[in-house]
Amino acid sequence: MHLPNLRSPRWLWIRLACVAVSLLGAVSSVQATVRIKEVASVQGVRPNQLVGYGLVVGLDGTGDQTTQTPFTTQSLNAMLQQLGVTIPQGTGMQLKNVASVLVTATLPAFAQPGQPLDITVSSLGNAKSLRGGTLIGTPLRGADNQIYALAQGNLIVAGAGASSGGSKVQVNHLLAGRIPGGATVERAVGNPLAQGDFLQLDLNSSDFNTAREVAKVINARFGAGTASAVDGRVIRVKMPPTPDQRVSFMADIENLSLEQAAPAAKIVVNARTGSVVMNQAVTLGACAVAHGNLSVSISTTPVVSQPGPLSGGQTTVTERTDIKMQQDGGALVQLPAGTKLTEVVKALNSLGASPADLLAILQAIKAAGALSAELEVI
Repeated sequence: MHLPNLRSPRWLWIRLACVAVSLLGAVSSVQATVRIKEVASVQGVRPNQLVGYGLVVGLDGTGDQTTQTPFTTQSLNAMLQQLGVTIPQGTGMQLKNVASVLVTATLPAFAQPGQPLDITVSSLGNAKSLRGGTLIGTPLRGADNQIYALAQGNLIVAGAGASSGGSKVQVNHLLAGRIPGGATVERAVGNPLAQGDFLQLDLNSSDFNTAREVAKVINARFGAGTASAVDGRVIRVKMPPTPDQRVSFMADIENLSLEQAAPAAKIVVNARTGSVVMNQAVTLGACAVAHGNLSVSISTTPVVSQPGPLSGGQTTVTERTDIKMQQDGGALVQLPAGTKLTEVVKALNSLGASPADLLAILQAIKAAGALSAELEVI
C-alpha cells in the first residue's frame, strides 16, 4: 500500500488549514471579557461644558465690520468703560482689528482651582480671520450661570489665507482656533464620592444581564450585599467610610473583569451617507426578494430657429426637452436562512443593491418577519 508523503507541500497546506480551523473554533467559543470601567460610569463623575463671550484683539485688519455687527462695538465700549476709558456719545468707531467670539471649554471631573484648561475660540461676527489675535479676559460659565474658569491668551489658528483684487486663496479654517491651557479653573465642582454611604454605577447601555454580572463580580470580590442591581442600567454600591478607602475601592471595582453577554441584534443605517452597520447577533430567515430600479432622465437641447432671407423675422432660440424612463427588471432572488453574520452579509450581497436601496429592502424584510434585528436610522 502506498502511503502519502506527509512532508509534501500539499499535505502541509492541509495540516495548516486544519490547525487554523481549530484555532478559529476555539476563539469563537470564548466570550468577550471586559472591565467594569468599559461598560459603566460613576453617576455624577462627568465633565461639564463651559461657555463665554469675549473679544479678540490685535487682528491685522481682518476683524468684524462694526457697521454690520453692532454688538462688537457695544462689547468694546463696555470693556473700555471698565478700564476707565469713556467714548464720547455718538462716536462711530470703524474697527478692523477686533472680533467678537464665543469661547467654549470642557471642565473635567475633579478639576481644582488653578488648573489649566484648553479652550476653543470661534468667531461670531463677520471677521475674515482670527489668525494672530489675542483673546482678552473672558469668564466661562456653566449651566447654572456661575463662573468656573477665566480664559485669556494668544490664539493658534491652523490655517492661512490671502486675498487681493477679487482673488482669494485659503488653507484650512481661519475663523476658529484653540488656546492650549488658555483658561484657569476658578471654582471646583462637587463630586459624589464624598457624599452619602452609597454610590451609583450607570451602565453605558441598558442590559439586565450586564447589570446582574456587574453586581455579581463586585459581591464576589468584596462580599455579599456590597452591590445590588436596581434595574437594567443602575447598580447601587455600598461605599467605605473614608475618602482614601473610597478611592482605592473604586480603583479595584473599575478593574474587575466580567463576561459580557451578546448584544441585542441591531442594524444601524445612515440615510445620508448610505452606510449600513450590523452586529454579529443579526439573523436572517429564508425569504424571497425582488429588486428593480426605475430611472428617469430629462435632457434639454437648445434649438436655433433661423428666419428666411428678407422675411423680416428674428432669430430665436428654443429648447427641446427629451424625457426617457427606464426600469430595470428585478428577478425574484431567494435568500437562504443565515444564523451567522457572514451568511447574512453574503445573502444581502447577492441582491446587488446599493446601500441606499438596501435600507428599503431591510425594512421590507423585517416587515415580512424574516429579519431578527432592530433597525435604527441615524
